[in-house]
Amino acid sequence: MTRILLLGGTGDALQIARQLGPEHVYSLAGLGKVPTELCCAVRVGGFGGADGLARYLKEAHITLLIDATHPYAAQISSHASSASRAAGIPCWALRRPAWQAQPDDDWRMVDSWAELSTVLNPFARPLFTLGREPLAHLDEIPAHQYWTIRCLDAHPGNAHARIIDARGPFTLDGERDLVATSRIDVIVSKNSGGAATEAKLDVAREHGLPVIMLRRPSLPQVEREFACSADLLAALRQLP
Repeated sequence: MTRILLLGGTGDALQIARQLGPEHVYSLAGLGKVPTELCCAVRVGGFGGADGLARYLKEAHITLLIDATHPYAAQISSHASSASRAAGIPCWALRRPAWQAQPDDDWRMVDSWAELSTVLNPFARPLFTLGREPLAHLDEIPAHQYWTIRCLDAHPGNAHARIIDARGPFTLDGERDLVATSRIDVIVSKNSGGAATEAKLDVAREHGLPVIMLRRPSLPQVEREFACSADLLAALRQLP
């Protein structure tokens, strides 16, 4: 019988977890809200790297590892691939397609925080949608900038930053209102893909706002990749 360990923390992963029975395990790092309505077991916390994950897979008699973590969780994905090989089990991955720039988009592609900071310098009121990373740089905000940061964490911010704790999906009207009321002149984003947070790109296109886009990291090969949770669930239903 198949016994699944699902590495999650995304909305797509939660869709999959809701379809899993009590013999399976949904794993979360513990940084966000822990769901309580699932039929499957929920495990919160790390494994101790690839070696620790491999030990867990063997000890828990897992027969299929599913990586449904965020596209930018490169370290976790690398550990999943290595641990599955060490444990001798397959690893599947949910990897949603990246957004593609449209003809009217003004995307400035960057690979690191240092590069991002340089490209950001001419602007005054950025909207950050990178998750928690900007919180570590609140003391570095230039005097001419005021940051609006949207992430899952409540935080008091400071005189040069406002923190919005919110979880998608975000609507087009809501994003328009945020950009207008906060007087945003540039949006800083990961290329996460998916519909839940895409409305900000539509608003940037409408207003001619630049988007500083952090490129996706390279992810390891796995036995099977899926572009959406529906396709992955369909494959799971074919398993014995």
